[in-house]
Amino acid sequence: MKSLARVRAVGSGHEVKHRLVRWLTMGPLQPVARGVWMVRGGLPDKIMNVYFIRDGSGVLAFDSGIRAVTSGIAAAGASLGGLTGVVLGHSHPDHRGGAPGLGVRVFCHPDEVANAEGDGGAHSWHLELLDRRNRTLFKPAVKFFDGGPVQVADTLSEDDEIAGFRVVHLPGHTPGHIGLWRSADRVALVSDCFYTLDPFTHRSGPPRVPHCAFNHDTNEARASIRKLAALNLAAAWPGHAKPVTGDVRAQLEQAAKT
Repeated sequence: MKSLARVRAVGSGHEVKHRLVRWLTMGPLQPVARGVWMVRGGLPDKIMNVYFIRDGSGVLAFDSGIRAVTSGIAAAGASLGGLTGVVLGHSHPDHRGGAPGLGVRVFCHPDEVANAEGDGGAHSWHLELLDRRNRTLFKPAVKFFDGGPVQVADTLSEDDEIAGFRVVHLPGHTPGHIGLWRSADRVALVSDCFYTLDPFTHRSGPPRVPHCAFNHDTNEARASIRKLAALNLAAAWPGHAKPVTGDVRAQLEQAAKT
């Protein structure tokens, strides 16, 4: 939302084009853990994370960012041997946006299929909880982010295994929100189970519950953060901005209370 305000503030022409190119170009591949990489992209400061997990000779993507970075995701996947599929942590427009254009199978939780193949969860948002400015900016942002409905090839449920990770159901932000975790090194990829930034100012900070305007059920979202904390992780990598490391359990338990 702040991103659209920035575009409007800088005027038009070459300056806007330059900023958009910079914002929409994916950052470099970054190693996250053994056989796991991440790229950052999206408006305004590359705060949207897409992960790649080694899957045979190629890689499986976890989340797919926004529509505008589809080609960047495809290129990153190709550099790692090619995309074998996309797992949606959830299907909000800034996470399913690239999936329709990638030409690979899409997976999600059974409780997320309706959102993925429908409106991306928009029917369960509580936009009345936003102030007028953010509510006004949000609608055009969603149209810009979203690649539209996806066709789900198959579903993943609690404790299913894929590409060496186990599925953990973390409902609340959406009904079928999931993360992927690996007990061997206690690493988890968790989409929007928590935020480590303010969604409007984009300032980084400690982990927190996703904004209530975008949650299907905020109380359930808090319970899922506590569930994630109980896994005693070494690192939890979210859908936006920075991971939580160090005493992950204590930080997540505190996040669930606030």
